[in-house]
Amino acid sequence: MSRPIRVVIVDDSTLMRQILTETLSTGEIEVVGSARDAYEARQVIKATNPDVVTLDIEMPRMDGLAFLEKIMSLRPMPVIMVSSLTREGADATIRALELGAVDYVAKPKSAEGYGIQDMRNELIAKIKVVAHARLGRRSVVAPPVLPAPKRKNSNRFIAIGASTGGVERIRDLLQVMPAECPPIVITQHMGPNYLPSFASRLDNLCQPSIQLATHGARLQTGVVYIAPGDHHLAISRDALGYVCQIQDAPPVSGHRPSVDVLFRSVAKAAGASAVGVILSGMGRDGAAGLLAMRQAGAHTVGEQESSCVVYGMPRAAKEVGAVVVEMSLGQIAAEMLRAVDAVGERLRPE
Repeated sequence: MSRPIRVVIVDDSTLMRQILTETLSTGEIEVVGSARDAYEARQVIKATNPDVVTLDIEMPRMDGLAFLEKIMSLRPMPVIMVSSLTREGADATIRALELGAVDYVAKPKSAEGYGIQDMRNELIAKIKVVAHARLGRRSVVAPPVLPAPKRKNSNRFIAIGASTGGVERIRDLLQVMPAECPPIVITQHMGPNYLPSFASRLDNLCQPSIQLATHGARLQTGVVYIAPGDHHLAISRDALGYVCQIQDAPPVSGHRPSVDVLFRSVAKAAGASAVGVILSGMGRDGAAGLLAMRQAGAHTVGEQESSCVVYGMPRAAKEVGAVVVEMSLGQIAAEMLRAVDAVGERLRPE
């Protein structure tokens, strides 16, 4: 039998530390220490050498973001942020994911709804995954923006799906996109409280316009559309071009928004006029949809194992034959733009 996953809990609330210690202590997980602030945490982590750290954002003396930055620069390890559901908590969570935190969970609400048991189940599932996450070195210098495609045409576009590790990856891809990039549609597994902060943060960092997709929005050059929380994003086509469809349908592949929903709709609406990309994430969401895109003639790209935080979704897509080419994260942005130009060349009338 393999040893339990060793976890350290960092939270300024005595009650929360007690609850997490009691609820996480299973046969597969062992809480080896806890701390009320960053200074205690530094000593506990050094003494216990955990596999995973759960980290509160709001703490005295040094907040969770400042401590996370130190962890990732000095001793990188899988960190799951524990955040409030306020707008400030959402903003801080997105920043934490950019700094290298692997995932997050929300603190339970005091009212009815998401509660301690929900948090426990979610946290246990995520700990089991992130304990095996690959943590690469973060670049502190943003790479240069890529040249715009030679042929600007909103009838050719890019569809991206991601989950665990996706926040960093999507940021890295979009930061090198030119202002007049092809339309890009994205499904990132993320709760509805966090997606507005995600889109706003990206919009401030990147040259294209980045927004949450709305029902009926038409795909335009230079605009990135992100699936809104707790709704699927699909793409349809009419006489004037491609249109965002926001669907309040049941979860697919265990998710809403679902990458499979987006990719399948793109396969049906755009066929060979689209480029599909599947990035780091756990599970199989997106594999069947990306296969549908490839079978419809689209160029499809999977992130290779060496650069993924969690090589789940890209692996599943590769196993079913959905991926035309696999490459590291640093190569994908240029490949997306190259493929869009190649689509234009292929579809150009003789």
